[in-house]
Amino acid sequence: MTSEAPIIRRQELPLSALDGYPLRATLYHAPAPRARLLIGGATGVPQGFYRRFAEHAARRGYTTLSLDYRGIGQSKPAQLRGFTMNYLDWANYDLAAALDRLHGDDLPTFMVGHSFGGHAFALLPGHERVAGFYTYGTGAGWHGWMPPLERLRVQLMWNLIGPLIVRSKGYLAWSKLGMGEDLPLGVYRQWKRWCHYPRYFFDDPEQRHLAACFASVRTPIVAANALDDLWAPPASRDAFMAAYSAAPYQARTIDSQAEGLGAIGHMGYFRSSATALWDEALDWFEQLQTTRRAA
Repeated sequence: MTSEAPIIRRQELPLSALDGYPLRATLYHAPAPRARLLIGGATGVPQGFYRRFAEHAARRGYTTLSLDYRGIGQSKPAQLRGFTMNYLDWANYDLAAALDRLHGDDLPTFMVGHSFGGHAFALLPGHERVAGFYTYGTGAGWHGWMPPLERLRVQLMWNLIGPLIVRSKGYLAWSKLGMGEDLPLGVYRQWKRWCHYPRYFFDDPEQRHLAACFASVRTPIVAANALDDLWAPPASRDAFMAAYSAAPYQARTIDSQAEGLGAIGHMGYFRSSATALWDEALDWFEQLQTTRRAA
């Protein structure tokens, strides 16, 4: 006989960001909790995209919290036109509140990031409470790190298509392009600006202070990027993750074809075909716990 996978209880809950903005989050309760896990999602990706990963982590004993950032999914206002925010509000206020809600002294807290989630970690107040951070598809965003055809597409989006849509709508109606959730104007403007720099916001004269935040991180980190991730290939990862200069750090380069994972791209890290990658991260968290207990 084979045992059936336990049904994971999902709890949808309201969450107040550190500045008071109302957010929506989901808590996935582990039947036999051994740790807590926060998901820091990618730009324009609603939390439902991470449901299968969250349920898998919960079955492995990780009580897991996901959220929709302000302006996205269930946390967006009635209309995006006229909605004002700073791109980094997602880290400074939204994810920070999620970490406060999840963290407790009885169990260790870990975090998994996707793309923007790797940018956000160092900006979380109290990030030292996180015992280990594993991020997928985090990179610098600059078109120069991308293959030639993708570079051309991205430049076309930033320099022609995006501005036309924003001028018409008052926000980036990304859903019209089939590329994800619509993005608030503030996110669009800052993201476009930072993607013009080889080292993303670290090269922005207005954001030079961020380097110190990243240099202060001491949490162990793994950054996993697939060779076929056109938006964040390993070279892009290396350009960005160098800012975590004081953290115990490992780069994981995924050859998805050789490893039998099929195509991954920028979004496939959290599709069910990537379960082996999920277990790799969760196993690493368990190794960190074992090492800490033995110390």
